[in-house]
Amino acid sequence: MEGFGGLFGDPDELQRKMAEFADQMQGAQRLAWADNAIKLAVDLTMAAINRVNIQGSTEEQAQQIRSVMAVVFPEAVTLVREAREGLQ
Repeated sequence: MEGFGGLFGDPDELQRKMAEFADQMQGAQRLAWADNAIKLAVDLTMAAINRVNIQGSTEEQAQQIRSVMAVVFPEAVTLVREAREGLQ
């Protein structure tokens, strides 16, 4: 298979280079997805904390934030775990 008079060189070499390029692109996509998932987890946590109408003493305020974190944190951890698994 000469293809364009040998313009692109050895077809097997071209195929190997294209496969390497595809692998690199998949790796970049996985990394971008993981970055987005981690950013989403942080944004989710911050948005939930910002919605709390913090009132009362310091201890009461801390308890209000802990209550929000008890709900939001497991979801954030799940997002980050899935992102990390996607990198493997």
